[in-house]
Amino acid sequence: MDDTNDGTLRQAADAVLARLVGAPAGTARLREDQWRAIEALVAEHRRALVVQRTGWGKSAVYFVATALLRQRGSGPTVIVSPLLALMRNQVEAAARAGIRARTINSSNTEEWDTVQAEVAAGEVDVLLVSPERLNNPDFRDQVLPKLAAATGLLVVDEAHCISDWGHDFRPDYRRLRTMLADLPPGVPVLATTATANARVTADVAEQLGTGGGTDALVLRGPLDRESLSLGVLRLPDAAHRMAWLAEHLNDLPGSGIIYTLTVAAAEEVTAFLRQCGHTVASYTGKTENADRQQAEEDLLGNRVKALVATSALGMGFDKPDLGFVVHLGSPSSPIAYYQQVGRAGRGVEHAEVLLLPGREDEAIWAYFASIAFPPEELVRRTIDVLAGSERPLSLPALEPLVELRRSRLETMLKVLDVDGAVRRVKGGWTATGQPWTYDAERYAWVAKQREAEQQAMREYATTGGCRMEFLQRQLDDEGAAPCGRCDNCAGPRFTAEVSPAALDAARGELGRAGVVVEPRRMWPTGLPAIGVDLKGRIPAGEQASAGRALGRLSDIGWGNRLRPLLTPQAPDGPVPADVLDAVVGVLADWAKGPGGWASGDPEAPARPVGVVTMASRTRPQLVQSLGARVAEIGRMPLLGSIAYAAGADETHLPRSNSAQRLRALDGALTVPPPLAEALRAADGPVLLVDDATETGWTLAVAARLLRRAGAGGVLPLVLAVQS
Repeated sequence: MDDTNDGTLRQAADAVLARLVGAPAGTARLREDQWRAIEALVAEHRRALVVQRTGWGKSAVYFVATALLRQRGSGPTVIVSPLLALMRNQVEAAARAGIRARTINSSNTEEWDTVQAEVAAGEVDVLLVSPERLNNPDFRDQVLPKLAAATGLLVVDEAHCISDWGHDFRPDYRRLRTMLADLPPGVPVLATTATANARVTADVAEQLGTGGGTDALVLRGPLDRESLSLGVLRLPDAAHRMAWLAEHLNDLPGSGIIYTLTVAAAEEVTAFLRQCGHTVASYTGKTENADRQQAEEDLLGNRVKALVATSALGMGFDKPDLGFVVHLGSPSSPIAYYQQVGRAGRGVEHAEVLLLPGREDEAIWAYFASIAFPPEELVRRTIDVLAGSERPLSLPALEPLVELRRSRLETMLKVLDVDGAVRRVKGGWTATGQPWTYDAERYAWVAKQREAEQQAMREYATTGGCRMEFLQRQLDDEGAAPCGRCDNCAGPRFTAEVSPAALDAARGELGRAGVVVEPRRMWPTGLPAIGVDLKGRIPAGEQASAGRALGRLSDIGWGNRLRPLLTPQAPDGPVPADVLDAVVGVLADWAKGPGGWASGDPEAPARPVGVVTMASRTRPQLVQSLGARVAEIGRMPLLGSIAYAAGADETHLPRSNSAQRLRALDGALTVPPPLAEALRAADGPVLLVDDATETGWTLAVAARLLRRAGAGGVLPLVLAVQS
């Protein structure tokens, strides 16, 4: 039935739109490109790729198309959507249009059976599925084939995640190839994204089967956001940036988002702004799901001035009246930056967008670049281990056998799964035996692309030209032109001035030293499989106590001071005076604080009776001078140093995962006899001094040796936590 000529289908589409947006019948009308996409999906059963700016109305396309297709007897729409925030918003939006939507994701496992039964009974119009579900063995093998056979429309939201050329590649999205291959002929497919340059667009189109010689519709619109006024403020240091935020936050319109690059920075900024009287909340990957949902609702209801967030608050968060987005630190990609600032100004005439770059940005970029796809030998090693196993291996079981951390190992396995080299099954992962080629050329090109994106962000921060035009050109927008609104086009709207009082407060907050170093209490699983006879809980008499660090390398306070001191290229030398003074302050706070040895708490450990240092071949002067000065100021003896056994070399200890690090540490550390004698004579707890801790395992192994040698307790004291 083709009813497009007389306008009947268009009228029906506009009627659904009116219900969706809550407008009176006959008063809402689709944009021409929205209508063209809907017409292609409903009347022509084509595949379409829509690249349009945030707020353009991509969700209206698939909801209206769903309603029309369901009226014609089609099966339910399946939307592959990346974030729970988006799913919650989508379910509410669908209900307004009379569309019954349900979700299957990690937060509602208890509902999966019910939802699947409702889908099978035809009671669901839209099923939203997280991409991770596509590779769950039960879902992939039992649910997905039936879903593909019954689907009336497949929607891939945030489709740039398919492309490893993009800024937010997610291997789980590549599973869509399987679903696309299983769709019956004539089932329409819609892919949508707001952040794709020409290369990513071509890659997504090819992978979705909408490229090549197929009759596909690609709708790409202008990316200028007329409501956004972009600007950059270059401030001298982190204290100036924090002080500027505290003084000017209320000058920004409405409520908004303050993005930071790390969890530590988000927590620091949140604490400081609250002290200054601002109503803000933190939103990071470490925020509990219930707290995230509450934070989203508080921002949507304008009960907070801002969420201080990492990229965990990203795709799919929909607040039309969001008045500002401030970045405390520069993202490494102009495409990622465009996407995040696109949260603002969807339903208001004016929104402020400000970038406050920091000197720590490049170090954070370098860290994330270092966890890219592993080198070929590690990939081959993983495939060989799986091939040699008689049973599937879970991530905890596989991790000790390969030199990769769990998160990086899981991402790599997902890529290999898509490539056909491994397969996720019940109980873990297996090798398929299929030939596999390491695409070194592609990975190198992707790495080169990342470097180009970083350079583009440096240029964005310093350009004298139009900032919106700059971002549009980065996304290959042919309509890029000066916006007339940004600070370079229309002049700065904010000064860089901060009051002495605000600056002093910010310096005080960032100068506050002290981070708790939680001890390891359980050995990692799988150690016996690699020849290390340790498992289960670490006995209480062999554990370290909770320790202290001066700061985290990822924060914007002491992290900025410690990072240059602890970088591999930094020269060794005695502990700097300002660092030593801060360490002494941390010790004083530690002693008097809750659970400290001078707190009067009967459960607290006794006062340390001596200092022990960790041997170091990379920073011996730094560690030894720190231990000696702490002992001198605390009027304690310097008892000696944990040493490396003959043949052991700390510079070659793997930093890949806990099990591999412990295997390398096994037998590598020793308590020299003079130190053991001093420990027994001292008869009490000791401070264990080192430069930094990353995983906590070196401190755990050293504490176990010291406790066994006679130490009455071990209190770790380090300069930095590498997180």
